[in-house]
Amino acid sequence: MNVGVAHSEVNPNTRVMNSRGIWLTYALGVGVLHIVLLSIPFFSVPVVWTLTNVIHNLGMYVFMHAVKGTPFETPDQGKARLLTHWEQLDYGVQFTSSRKFFTISPIILYFLASFYTKYDTTHFVINTASLLSVLIPKLPQLHGVRILGINKY
Repeated sequence: MNVGVAHSEVNPNTRVMNSRGIWLTYALGVGVLHIVLLSIPFFSVPVVWTLTNVIHNLGMYVFMHAVKGTPFETPDQGKARLLTHWEQLDYGVQFTSSRKFFTISPIILYFLASFYTKYDTTHFVINTASLLSVLIPKLPQLHGVRILGINKY
């Protein structure tokens, strides 16, 4: 074990989500969530798909778009503590493979949920609202926009 050895990343938070292992873990986590919800006996299949979609999107919104900062010590003089994880991802470069993956995955889950709910109006509205709540903050135009106004860092 190398104690006191520095890493070469300015912000290791950007490196974590770029690895293929995280993508597999992410997909397995969504699959496990779905199986756990399926094991609850009084939930129907459409309800389980809608719950999987909503819980996934709620978690993604909180962890990617609401929480700011980084759990790592960074030498960037506090710049990372003002950014959400989505804004830190790949150092803010748009349309990288990680950003595409985390944009496409809720869309795929939305299509699966819509298919298995047979486009029932109630489920469709809930799933669509859930999807939009995750996709709108990912737009490049909203990078650096804050809730109470526009504050470019």
